Amino acid sequence: MSIPSNLRYAESHEWIRKEPDNTLTIGITDHAQGALGDIVFLELPEAGRVVKAGEEVAVVESVKAASDIYAPVAGEIIEANTAAVDAPESINTDPYGAWLFKIKPANLDDIDALLDAAGYAKIVDAA
Repeated sequence: MSIPSNLRYAESHEWIRKEPDNTLTIGITDHAQGALGDIVFLELPEAGRVVKAGEEVAVVESVKAASDIYAPVAGEIIEANTAAVDAPESINTDPYGAWLFKIKPANLDDIDALLDAAGYAKIVDAA
């Protein structure tokens, strides 16, 4: 299982990458895609939606189950990955490349409260 050290993580298994323009790109972790199995459908948020930290914003469906995806921080959704909607299996093959949505955070410092790779590894190992 891969847990890149350059990302931040939510306990709900989302990964977060800070971009040079201070937006955040969000996807689901390798652990999450492995637990879900073959992903067959994505429902992603609309651009312009303002979300609170911890709010349900997307749904990932696999052959086994459906799973809610949460906003790791408060902010405005600025883009959804339509390529992933068209090819949801891309999340299984490249979970850190096949992002789900991007957020312009209300407070960029909120990402400091998220888990680093070592912290996320402890959560996954405890599960």
